Amino acid sequence: MSRVPPLPVNVGEREELERLVRAHTTPQRLVKRAKVVLMAGDGVPNRQISMAVGMGEVYVAKWRQRFAAKRIDGLADDPRPGRPRIYGPEERLRLVATVTSEPPDPASHWSHSQLADTLSEEVGISASQIGRILAAMDLKPHRVRYWISRRDDPYFWERAADVCGLYLKAPDNAIVLSVDEKTQIPVRSRTQPTTPLEPGQAERQENEYVRHGIANLVTAMDVHGGGIFHADSIEANNSTNFCSFLEEIDAKVAAGLEIHVVMDNGSSHVSHQTQSWLSEHERFHVHHTPAHASWLNMAEMELSVLARQCLSRRIPGAVTLTREIDAWQAARNRDRVKIDWCFKVADARKKLARVYPQRTSAADH
Repeated sequence: MSRVPPLPVNVGEREELERLVRAHTTPQRLVKRAKVVLMAGDGVPNRQISMAVGMGEVYVAKWRQRFAAKRIDGLADDPRPGRPRIYGPEERLRLVATVTSEPPDPASHWSHSQLADTLSEEVGISASQIGRILAAMDLKPHRVRYWISRRDDPYFWERAADVCGLYLKAPDNAIVLSVDEKTQIPVRSRTQPTTPLEPGQAERQENEYVRHGIANLVTAMDVHGGGIFHADSIEANNSTNFCSFLEEIDAKVAAGLEIHVVMDNGSSHVSHQTQSWLSEHERFHVHHTPAHASWLNMAEMELSVLARQCLSRRIPGAVTLTREIDAWQAARNRDRVKIDWCFKVADARKKLARVYPQRTSAADH
């Protein structure tokens, strides 16, 4: 096989090619092509150029030929086939600037038709074309994601470690209860009977319903014993009803046992009336979950199971609702349902020491 002669490259072309290779703004595809020409100008065979640049030999030969025919201009991409863009960078930037601005009142977000109307004089773009451009840019003005900017609470990890420590091991001569409410439970009946499930046919339920008011439920979960320790229907989620619920717990728990209650920071839990009641009942020890961390409350998880297993369908009346909840509670108590809490106190202490080194000793309890 005859050796391919060096590619003729004059001094000015070599300087320009070296500049392209050094420049940080040069596209990588152009950098590779410039390297091919420089090495070819030094007489390096195509196979060695291919391995050094990371380009197939066929393409090495192609860019040698393009340079020989058109010089440096030959290293640029050929114009792409098809119809050229009607809307260039300026029109697209105008569209992006508009869709990322506040929509006109009273709209909550920009629609494609609103964008088309707003840009009709400046750009003159159709709503369908706007949809395609926004999809290509991954801009979705109709989508919203929510998050909580949790305030910097220096006691967050202390409270979390305290609650999780109770879940792992109950204090001596004590019972640990997780308390939470489920409010605004709709009581509704269907206007027509439900058609039962059949082979090839899903259960069919009437979409229309009749309202019969709402119900509220407060429950206490036995963390270590399992099951629902106590549940009660209440007319409203207020301090008076919550204190009555605590009195029922006080009467139900054996004398001599300390009562540790885990609950969130709801208004009925931290009110003056509730705090006054707790101060008069010394065997109650309250452990509040940190702000925006109600997921640390086991009772909330249990009420979520209740909603999915029992309350997801329409219940025709308060009596039926109470009967259904009692039956569900009996089943959970029969099975002594417990939540397996996966938590390592050592890991929490390490994180607490890293975030709040001055409070490391506070997590030891």
